[in-house]
Amino acid sequence: MFDRRLLTHFDWVLLLMIGLIACVGILNLYSATASWSAATPVYLKQISWLGIGLLIAFAICIFDYRHLEYLGFLFYGINILLLLFVLFFGKTSMGATRWIDLGFFQLQPSEIMKIVIIITLARYFGDRGNLRGHTFSELLPPFLLLGFPALLIMKQPDLGTAMLVLFIGGTMALFAGIRRGTLAVLSVLGTAAAVGGWFLLHDYQKERIRTFLNPERDPLGSGYHIIQSKIAVGSGGFFGKGFMEGTQSQLSFLPERHTDFAFSVFAEEWGFAGCLVLLLLYLLVILWGIYIARRSSDRFGMYLALGVVAMLFWHMVVNLGMVIGLLPVVGVPLPLFSYGGTSMITTMIGVGLLLNISMRRFMF
Repeated sequence: MFDRRLLTHFDWVLLLMIGLIACVGILNLYSATASWSAATPVYLKQISWLGIGLLIAFAICIFDYRHLEYLGFLFYGINILLLLFVLFFGKTSMGATRWIDLGFFQLQPSEIMKIVIIITLARYFGDRGNLRGHTFSELLPPFLLLGFPALLIMKQPDLGTAMLVLFIGGTMALFAGIRRGTLAVLSVLGTAAAVGGWFLLHDYQKERIRTFLNPERDPLGSGYHIIQSKIAVGSGGFFGKGFMEGTQSQLSFLPERHTDFAFSVFAEEWGFAGCLVLLLLYLLVILWGIYIARRSSDRFGMYLALGVVAMLFWHMVVNLGMVIGLLPVVGVPLPLFSYGGTSMITTMIGVGLLLNISMRRFMF
C-alpha cells in the first residue's frame, strides 16, 4: 500500500535549487550559442535532456533506495564488463574509445561508474562501521574496487573521469573514518603514485599539465583555451557586460563555450556578482545534500547521499578550477550548466537518489 507520508516528505527545497541552477544554465547556453545555425538549437536539446533527467529522478523516487543495497555489487560487475567491452569493441572518436554505439544513443559506461561506485561503497561502508576509524587492511577492498575501474577508464583514455571516480571514493572513505597512521601512510603512497603516474600519462595529457603550469608557452595552441577563458572571466568585472553582451563568447574567441567553458560565458556576462549568486546556489545544494545524509534513517542511505554530494562537489571544484586556471583542463563538465546529455542524466540520477533518501527519512 502506498504510504502518503512519502508525498508530505518530498524534498521540494532540493528540487527548487536544482531547477534554478538548470534554468540559469539553459539561459546561459542560449546566450553562448545564439550565433550558431543548427536545426535544433543547443539550449532546446538541453531542455529535452533536463526533461528526461527529471523523469528519471522521479522514477527513482518511486522505489525504496534500500533495495539498491543488495544490488550494488551486481551493478558493479555489470559495469566492469561494460568497461571491458569498451576497451575492446568501443566506439573511437577524437582519439578516445569511451562509448558503446547503441544506434540511437552513445552509452558511456565510465559515466555510469560514478553512480555505481557510490552504491557499491555505500554498501561496503554501511556494513562496516568503525568508530575508531578504518585500518589499512579494512580499506584495501574498497581501494581495489576503486582502482580497477579507474585503470580501465584511464586506458580509454579519460583521465578526468578516472580522477573523479577516485575522488568520490576517497571522499566516502574519509567520511567513513580513517585512522591517523593509516591516513599518513596513504598520503605518502598517494604522493608516490602521483609522481610515478607522470610516466604513465599520454603525451597529450603531459602537455595539458605543462600548459596548466605555463599557458603562455603556446598561446595559439595548447594554451589558447585557458587564456581565452581567463580573459572572459576577468573582463566580466563586478557586474558583468550584460546578457548576450560578452565579447569573448559572442565573437567566438572562447572555444567549447557550451560545454567545459560554459561558466566562463556566465562570468563574462554576469560578472563577480552573478558568479557569487550561482556559487551560493551550488553551495546550498552541497549543504542540503549533507543535511539529507545526516537525517537518513540508515547508514547505507547516509553513505549513498554523501557519495552523491561528493560527485557533485568534485565536478564543481574541478570544472571551476579548470576555467580559471587553477587546475589543468581535463574536460569535466559543470553539473546542470554544461551542455551534455550524459552529464545531465548522471547528475539527475544523483538528484533522484537524494530525493529518495530525503522522502524516506521517517522509515526505519
